[in-house]
Amino acid sequence: MAVAELNSAFTKTHFHSSQLSFLSRSVPKHQHCDFPTLHRTQQHARISCSVTQNQVQAPAVQIQEPKSKSDCYGVFCLTYDLKAEEETKSWKKLINIAVSGAAGMISNHLLFKLASGEVFGPDQPIALKLLGSERSLQALEGVAMELEDSLFPLLREVSIGIDPYEVFQDAEWALLIGAKPRGPGMERADLLDINGQIFAEQGRALNAVASRNVKVIVVGNPCNTNALICMKNAPNIPAKNFHALTRLDENRAKCQLALKAGVFYDKVSNVTIWGNHSTTQVPDFLNAKIDGMPVIDVIKDRKWLEEEFTEKVQKRGGVLIQKWGRSSAASTAVSIVDAIRALITPTPKGDWFSTGVYTDGNPYGIAEGIVFSMPCRSNGDGDYVLVKDVIFDDYLRNRIAKASTEAELLAEKRCVAHLTGEGIAVCDLPGDTMLPGEM
Repeated sequence: MAVAELNSAFTKTHFHSSQLSFLSRSVPKHQHCDFPTLHRTQQHARISCSVTQNQVQAPAVQIQEPKSKSDCYGVFCLTYDLKAEEETKSWKKLINIAVSGAAGMISNHLLFKLASGEVFGPDQPIALKLLGSERSLQALEGVAMELEDSLFPLLREVSIGIDPYEVFQDAEWALLIGAKPRGPGMERADLLDINGQIFAEQGRALNAVASRNVKVIVVGNPCNTNALICMKNAPNIPAKNFHALTRLDENRAKCQLALKAGVFYDKVSNVTIWGNHSTTQVPDFLNAKIDGMPVIDVIKDRKWLEEEFTEKVQKRGGVLIQKWGRSSAASTAVSIVDAIRALITPTPKGDWFSTGVYTDGNPYGIAEGIVFSMPCRSNGDGDYVLVKDVIFDDYLRNRIAKASTEAELLAEKRCVAHLTGEGIAVCDLPGDTMLPGEM
């Protein structure tokens, strides 16, 4: 799929890989490679090759000329014309999915779900465009090798690189997982600035080269404000297309309500996470339902709902770290799948889902200009509407206001003003509310 001319002591060789293309900036510095413009070819070659740090081995290549294939690269000549094959002629048009932090633990679970068809369906071929860093490049190559070896029929392309302007080209979904973790002694304002610069650059790249209707889900923390930064640096992409992942918090809330009520979690619906992905988040039991009934009519222990339930949801990640010795990866990947599927499948009648979205025009009285988790519905076209038929009592309103989830996000916004084009940054963050998994 990628064509490279390697200038070294070796003979000039052209490589075609079945499912792995190395973007120009992904080549280690000790290998000097010139990447000419990729020309579409009718050649089909099946080869295996091994590239190590110190050598390049190229086996003999047998070239075949397919009679009816064109406009394709390498061995993908056999697969790009999906309408020509009985098995694939009913498939949808291929979509491009970009993933940052692709060599990390979350992606290690997520990528195989994407490639298997679990997320977008059994008739949706995909191209995975994987973004890493110079430090993670070797691991990223390993991920790509595993994807190759898994022989997923729906996975038609895998490309890797370290330049978002290359990796995000024509992306229709961008799953931004990679972010710097918070190290010992690091102030939260410092983390906002460091990760904010990453997401500002990725926002500019999306704005320059991605699909004009790309859907962006920000996972790297602090995800609400990172999503805001990314959005502000991509003015040509609709603000509604940017999401901060709060679906894991919603899933954790559903689990706790199900445990308390003694039911399976598929009986729990209409759960909302309000606000920031931090310890100021507000899990909403007032609007939640169990088997179609209001939670407050099923779980009579109001004190548990107001105190222990909220704390359990907020601190679930920390408890998992104590037990497991690492932050959640598999369940985060599952929640990303849930977040995508919530946008591409119609929301069940009467239900809704939580996602962090831009607050401009919201019907709840929440301050505008921030990314805030709120209840949404979708008709399955990738878009959403905010739910209007939610109820508030004094407790819920006070929790959203007095728990400072809104004030916290406004403070974070001021702290990254230099990255959103809104002036000089002023950091007056109200305490340390980061979740344990972000440390």
